[in-house]
Amino acid sequence: MPHSITLRVSGSRACFSSPEFKTERASYGVITPSAARGIYEAVYWRPRLRWVIDQIHVLKPIRFQSLTRNEIGDRISATSVRHAMRDGDLQRLSRNAADMRQRRAATILVDVDYLISAHLSLRYDARSGERLDEPLSIFRRRAQRGQYFRSPYLGTREFPADVALWEGPVPEHQLPADQRDRDLGQMLLDIDYTDNHAARFFHAILRDGVISVPPFVAAVRS
Repeated sequence: MPHSITLRVSGSRACFSSPEFKTERASYGVITPSAARGIYEAVYWRPRLRWVIDQIHVLKPIRFQSLTRNEIGDRISATSVRHAMRDGDLQRLSRNAADMRQRRAATILVDVDYLISAHLSLRYDARSGERLDEPLSIFRRRAQRGQYFRSPYLGTREFPADVALWEGPVPEHQLPADQRDRDLGQMLLDIDYTDNHAARFFHAILRDGVISVPPFVAAVRS
């Protein structure tokens, strides 16, 4: 596919939370296209361009682990921060943050390794005549050098991702026989920011270790 780039993404832990689980986090069995797009954007992002995920190759066995984590149940409002800065009383901010800590169970993935293929496309608001050659060249250079706009992560910031540009043949996966072909059910495809941040889903099927991702179509803006 033209304008296509492949990344190898791996890490010791990952959590791609399903939206159905609000309190206790439970990860999908593989990385979601939305999370994969976030990794591409961590390497290089520019307005009016969009990364479209085409395929996800699962290279290592799908393994889950249960653990308990400390999380913040709520965020301090911007108004509270402004008032604390105005009054010179920053102590109450740290005290409030401590009060909001919660211990929650999570089901996460361990030892993940993916080969992700994506292509770059123009958004609906792109300027006439805008080309993709330059941003693709910049992306390749940044990926080769390990340069990022922000640190890439695997679903949550506490699980960093190792990211490398991949230009060789697809490596053999290590999936056991019962994981090579699997119906993964409904999976988050992406968030439609043109439609009040609506979640879009697709029926994910793993065939010989590969998920083919359908095109994401945003709602038509009026």
